[in-house]
Amino acid sequence: MKMFMLKSFMLASLMFISVLFGMQQANEGIHKMKGYEDPEFKGAFSINESENGSFETAILGNDISSHDLEQKRKKLEEMKAFNLFSSLGKQLADGVSTIVEKTVELIAGK
Repeated sequence: MKMFMLKSFMLASLMFISVLFGMQQANEGIHKMKGYEDPEFKGAFSINESENGSFETAILGNDISSHDLEQKRKKLEEMKAFNLFSSLGKQLADGVSTIVEKTVELIAGK
């Protein structure tokens, strides 16, 4: 069992390193294909520190701030969003729990 776990861990580690290597090669390939350095060519995710010590985050070129996230959270709370799958999952879990409890009580003879 130990050898299986060791082999599984080694295989997962090798796959993870391979993915990282492939992403790096793809990035270098994009730069070679362009043929020149473009300062407008940005990464998918960047974090910069401003003069006043706060951090500015950009995801795919869109600036994100904690104030924006707070507004979105409040908006979602106001909407009281209903998720059909979440409610169905809760009902299913409650039903299974009830069935298991009744079965255990029946078997235990309470």
